[in-house]
Amino acid sequence: MPLHLLLFYMENLKTYSGESLEGNFYAIGLNYKKADAEIRGHFSINDIAKEKILLQAKADGIPSLTVISTCNRTELYGFAQHPYQLIKLLCEHTNGTVEEFEKVAYIYKNHDAVSHLFTVGTGLDSQILGDFEIISQLRNAFRESKKHDIINPFMERLANAVIQASKRIKNETGISSGATSVSFAAVQYIMARVPYISEKNILLFGTGKIGRNTCENLIKHTKNDHITLINRTKEKAEKVAGKFNLIVKDYADIQSEIAQADVLIVATGAQQPTISKELLYLKRPLLILDLSIPKNVSEDVLQNDLVTLVHMDHLAAVTDQTLEQRAAQLPLAKKIITEIEKEFNQWADNRKFAPTIKALKNKLAEIKAGEIDYQRKKIEGFNEEQAEIISDRLIQKITTHFANHLKGEEGSAESIELIRRVFQLETA
Repeated sequence: MPLHLLLFYMENLKTYSGESLEGNFYAIGLNYKKADAEIRGHFSINDIAKEKILLQAKADGIPSLTVISTCNRTELYGFAQHPYQLIKLLCEHTNGTVEEFEKVAYIYKNHDAVSHLFTVGTGLDSQILGDFEIISQLRNAFRESKKHDIINPFMERLANAVIQASKRIKNETGISSGATSVSFAAVQYIMARVPYISEKNILLFGTGKIGRNTCENLIKHTKNDHITLINRTKEKAEKVAGKFNLIVKDYADIQSEIAQADVLIVATGAQQPTISKELLYLKRPLLILDLSIPKNVSEDVLQNDLVTLVHMDHLAAVTDQTLEQRAAQLPLAKKIITEIEKEFNQWADNRKFAPTIKALKNKLAEIKAGEIDYQRKKIEGFNEEQAEIISDRLIQKITTHFANHLKGEEGSAESIELIRRVFQLETA
């Protein structure tokens, strides 16, 4: 590992007095902004790897963790003593290296990590603005963490807050209006560059979520009835085809089907390329769109002069009036996020010092009880009822002052520790 990176991690390992035993909340990862499709492919995480990461994190004593891996991003959200614990998990269970990570990745901590998750979960950080598919992926990721019992109250409440923000933005703004997604952008690209598209032969290889969405957009916008589906598991393709009355071919027929196609759309979930030059026996031009992460079309197909290859990163540049309309809704969307994020941060900050305030209240109540008992024995006609009322009011005022002080402090951990030492408090 480069020395400057190691020093960076060691610097972040320093914790202040009184910091939570759970560590800090981190968001670490990479996305389409700095990492191209090839690098994102190195860090892509399938369902088996996700489970392994969660199990390994639990074994390593990480209290809470959620894993997100989509075509546009791979991210880990969790609690750790420093971020290298999460980076190590990511690199151990993917084909990515720490050196690659350092070049393209980001690390957010505590409030910044919370803000990042709100931006991601509400579609504002999506490659195509307002693409709300990410929220269902986040919901599933948090559900997986809960299933493996590796999610704490902080992250569970945060997940609910992000889902709430996403719902409000979808319902109260126009940021999700119009049809714009990777699949729609693919169809737009085809329609702009392939004349007489309704008469062309289109082959769709892969019927996962992106494949299904692309299929729906193709039918809706191209009016083409020459669409053929191929999937490694034929039953899945038949299920999609039955909905739209399309043709399904066996995976064994893919070479002959490619030879007859004008447009090939690849949306498989394989970790290695599924389409290479060896499959291409072409007699006419072929436009290939690779909508997969990692890339599922080998670059060697470009050795065939009849091939035009486009990857999904190029499709993100497709802009239209819909995107302009969505961008106009950003201020309203950000206002909703600010409101819900502020509520969450207040809850989270209060949660940090609530045990200390409760312990302080109990300590003052003990002092009160001892003092009232002493005065009752010492003073004849001592009014215990009045003493109780006055004492309780004083305790309430004192603890409220402390609570307000902690709420208003950025670095309240030091103050919490000072209060604990001064009053010799024990908190769970």
